[in-house]
Amino acid sequence: MIGPGTGVRVYLACGVTDVRKGITGLAAVAQEHLRQAPGSGAVFAFRGRRGDRIKLLHWDGQGFCLYYKVLEQGRFPWPAPSDGSVRLTAAQLAMLWEGIDWRRPAWTSRPTRVG
Repeated sequence: MIGPGTGVRVYLACGVTDVRKGITGLAAVAQEHLRQAPGSGAVFAFRGRRGDRIKLLHWDGQGFCLYYKVLEQGRFPWPAPSDGSVRLTAAQLAMLWEGIDWRRPAWTSRPTRVG
């Protein structure tokens, strides 16, 4: 995915968002419900009602980028609406984008010491 980079702040809008909204509507959700400036350079993630669609909104310095993904199978892991908003790391965003449960990643093996 062409994306915002590794040091970016990521905010997840908990609960359900109407993913029919475009850039303007999602920017308004980021400002009103998440209490964040949409043009701050952060990434804002929104999930649809069925759970198989997400949209990411990001200001890259020149304009807004809107990423949209629909899973063929399964649902994106998402926190309950009562959580309000959740802050993720760039690594957690990458897992979310791939449909991996970013809340409980499983290690396949312990890191080994090199030397």
